Amino acid sequence: MTDTREHPAVLRGSCLCGGVAFDIRGPLTGALYCHCRMCRKSHGTAFRARAGVAAADFRWARGDDLVTWFESSPGNHRGFCRVCGANLISRFDKHPDVYGLALGVLDDDPNVRPGCHVFVADKAPWFEITDTLPRFEGFPPTG
Repeated sequence: MTDTREHPAVLRGSCLCGGVAFDIRGPLTGALYCHCRMCRKSHGTAFRARAGVAAADFRWARGDDLVTWFESSPGNHRGFCRVCGANLISRFDKHPDVYGLALGVLDDDPNVRPGCHVFVADKAPWFEITDTLPRFEGFPPTG
């Protein structure tokens, strides 16, 4: 599940309207496709492509005042642009040193590819997974 491609020196991302932009100066980790109900509702699609990024490697370049936070479940906060509604990142009270990044808002190729599907038990009934990546009913096992 680990992608060892080299990451770019600076990875850039932005929202749909361009009001919010950010830079990442470090690797992305744990890229996956999440099929949970919250990700489907939040992104309006069958799944969310996401990866982790160290909070210390993430910097708002502009528009951080346009980011609105929604606590989608206790301790999990989804940040989105209040102008265009683009879902940007998630932050977690229990893990403040890591953010969840929506890969769709990246302007550059992150040089990582999702390595599995999670929460397939909640998968949209109208979507069929056709790749051969590992599938997990919930989170993948750790270790």
